[in-house]
Amino acid sequence: MSIQSPVKLALGSSFLITLFYSMAYAALNVFYLHEAWWVLPVMAGTLFVFSYILLRFYLNRFLYNRIKLVYKTIREQKSRKGPSDLKKRVQDPQFMDEIEGEVYEWAQAKNDEVEALRNQEKFRREFIGNISHELKTPVFNIQGYILTLLDGGLEDASINREYLKRTEKSVDRMIAIISDLETISKLESGDQKLNLTKFDIHSLAHEILELYEMSAKEKNIRLMMNSATDRAFMVRGDREQVREVLNNLVENSIKYGKNGGLTKISFFDMDEQVLAEVTDDGIGIAEEEIPRVFERFYRTNRGRFADQSGSGLGLAIAKHIVEAHGQSINVRSSIGVGTTIAFTLKKA
Repeated sequence: MSIQSPVKLALGSSFLITLFYSMAYAALNVFYLHEAWWVLPVMAGTLFVFSYILLRFYLNRFLYNRIKLVYKTIREQKSRKGPSDLKKRVQDPQFMDEIEGEVYEWAQAKNDEVEALRNQEKFRREFIGNISHELKTPVFNIQGYILTLLDGGLEDASINREYLKRTEKSVDRMIAIISDLETISKLESGDQKLNLTKFDIHSLAHEILELYEMSAKEKNIRLMMNSATDRAFMVRGDREQVREVLNNLVENSIKYGKNGGLTKISFFDMDEQVLAEVTDDGIGIAEEEIPRVFERFYRTNRGRFADQSGSGLGLAIAKHIVEAHGQSINVRSSIGVGTTIAFTLKKA
């Protein structure tokens, strides 16, 4: 319901006041005064005009004083000039409807900000919980190994070297987590400068597949390039950063791949861009979890049943690197079918 203008309020109120006093005077005149008939309309008219002027003045003053602060706040929030013409505009019948609309928009914007802050707070709590979990595991492992060695294991040749190796692995995992967090922090703040050069991403992909050949054989997973795109694909980007992206994607495809499965890298010419895809035929990702796969430390259902080694930040880093190049990265996946992660780079 829209707010009534001061004019309508003053007219309505003046009419009611005049009607009330006119009826009272008429009754008084009939029973006691017996004055001439024309006195009543003259008094009624005078009373109506006087009450209208008085009410109009006080209503304008009342509304102006109370609306001024709200109006000024909204305007300033929108980076506009203050209400220099507010005294004139407050008498406009459409002005109150305009104020009501702006107040509603302002309130809606504030509600959206509150909701965004709540989501950020939820993300912060989840992030702290996840990083605590990721760091707690290697710390407890190191503590257990050291206590065992101090309790006599150090003198036992059958376990001392083995426990020291396990301690080293846990330390390496902590270093990887801290290093990846530092990388993400630099990417987010813009401190990580890109060394943009022209290079062949197809050749880089071959280097990545050779790097992971042994770990893929351990899980009986075949690594291959799409033969239909077996040629050079020249792109412009930071070669070492793009290497990090492909490293993380191939490592994940092997980690979550199935025994006897396949990991394939493909490239497609997309006019001004090159589309790179890393595909596996592993356990896949549930549809409701896909929007969160690039969050730091977020583990999908498949991650809960796989080897927990690694920092848990690979996909988050890949996303930041691709977006730092001004490009996009996305996921397609189905449970039991497999996963494809694709990203674009500018063609050189």
